[in-house]
Amino acid sequence: MLKFDKDTLMNKWKLYLINNEIKLDSRYYNFLSSMLDFIKDFYDDREETEKDIWYSKNIKGAKLPASGSGHGNYNAVNFTTKPLYYRETVKRYFRTIITKKSWMTCYNTLKYLNYFFKYLYSHKYQDGCIENLNRNDIEKYLYYVSNDRKGKNKTENSKYISFIRTFLEYIQMAQYDKAPKKEVSSLIFQDDIPKRELNKDEVKKAKFIPEPILKQLDNNIMNLDRSQFIPIYILLRETGWRGTDILNLRYDNCLESIWNNKEEKYNYYLCGEITKTGIAQLKIPIRNKVAEMIQKSIDKAKELSTEENNPKKYLFNTYDGKMKGKPLAKQSLLNTIKRLIVQKDIRDANGELYHFRLHSLRHTRAKEYVEQGMGISVIQQILGHQSLQMTVHYATVSENVLYEKWRNTEELELFKVDTTTNELIEVDISSTEGKNLIRYEYVKKNLDAVRVPFGVCFKASKLPCKQQMNHCLTCASFCTTVENIPEYEEEIEKVKQQIEISNRCGRELWAEKNKQYLNILEKTLERVKEHKLVHKNGKSREDIV
Repeated sequence: MLKFDKDTLMNKWKLYLINNEIKLDSRYYNFLSSMLDFIKDFYDDREETEKDIWYSKNIKGAKLPASGSGHGNYNAVNFTTKPLYYRETVKRYFRTIITKKSWMTCYNTLKYLNYFFKYLYSHKYQDGCIENLNRNDIEKYLYYVSNDRKGKNKTENSKYISFIRTFLEYIQMAQYDKAPKKEVSSLIFQDDIPKRELNKDEVKKAKFIPEPILKQLDNNIMNLDRSQFIPIYILLRETGWRGTDILNLRYDNCLESIWNNKEEKYNYYLCGEITKTGIAQLKIPIRNKVAEMIQKSIDKAKELSTEENNPKKYLFNTYDGKMKGKPLAKQSLLNTIKRLIVQKDIRDANGELYHFRLHSLRHTRAKEYVEQGMGISVIQQILGHQSLQMTVHYATVSENVLYEKWRNTEELELFKVDTTTNELIEVDISSTEGKNLIRYEYVKKNLDAVRVPFGVCFKASKLPCKQQMNHCLTCASFCTTVENIPEYEEEIEKVKQQIEISNRCGRELWAEKNKQYLNILEKTLERVKEHKLVHKNGKSREDIV
């Protein structure tokens, strides 16, 4: 292995240039610095994760998308910017996430940690400061972030806190020798994390393709001037997956048939890796006709592929040219659809040619799932979302579906007005008329209901969720019924196992936390069995269907 001190060599070279009156701008020094990194890396025969710079191409199992990140300026994670005292701690942490999280998540995690360490060491903190962090230190950091990031994207700002907390929590749970001595939950609170953009703002950003335009696209898709993109569009419409997820499909493992005992037949599933959220293999059901189309694409890929032109076995591969061995380009797909829009003169409500965005297909499919009555948690799994909160952004219905819900109740005499006094007459809720009113309110509330573990959340969509670090079981908006009893029983067994493992490993803190959780589960289950339905925000509520 080549051994040299890069900084010493750079300084000597600069001194040589000065002594010889050679003037060069900063770009040259940046180039020289990169060249020295390359030379050092080229002759460094250690494992990639032992080095101070990790290149994506050299890490087996790194979750690289079929296109985009992991290349160019984002192809490496550089630990040389970390304080030498904490460098091995950070590298050890990254060894645990580098093959679990997507490459860009790892890349960005390092960016947020760089920011945190730069703040500490530029504010006179020294080696050992992480171990001795206290709440006052964190409050100073929060104040710094709020000023330094003022006016910038709220969702991005939140990551400068949340990613630091995740890092500190992990190294504390894993008992790293340089982990904080104080419990991280008492250092960084949930309320410290800047609020992400409101759901209603996210929904506005979710571009749903208008139904008339969607029908025109679907009806004309077979006329694409590059036919190899037709099955890709169909899969985007069928699944709601991201474009990179479809392009990342491999012909040797993307289609699976599983026996259905109830229907006594095989059902087809699309199988793929969701690199953005770190899902190694996601399986979702697809229709038989779509499965037949995929099988034809598989047969064609097998026929055309060799180790030289398609070593990674992409289903939609480029077989020649400078992009040989890589999947078809997402931008080429987008451009092909845009040409179809021009060719078929597909226009929006303003008479302009429709401005198509590929990700709009994902948003639109998610809304279709909601309108078809699919549960939010099931939609979350199909779309490959990391959290339920992400899926809720799409949980809206069209005006037509809303009208259908309203029409079911429009004939109810919800309110009566005395024509002589123009005063509202109170409805007796014990009467049939009053019961219909209750049913109407129930339907109206149910439009906002979201399925959550062990029941349903009736939180108003305008209100932020205050239970993100706690269990829904203790929330006033939570509703649970006897239908959820199997969930409770299964979870109780899992928690008991976790307590046993914690005790066996000497993790008293986590054993205690799990005992508290177990106590809540058992008490809630007892109440459900006794009262059939538990909801703090109402004395009576119909069973949730």
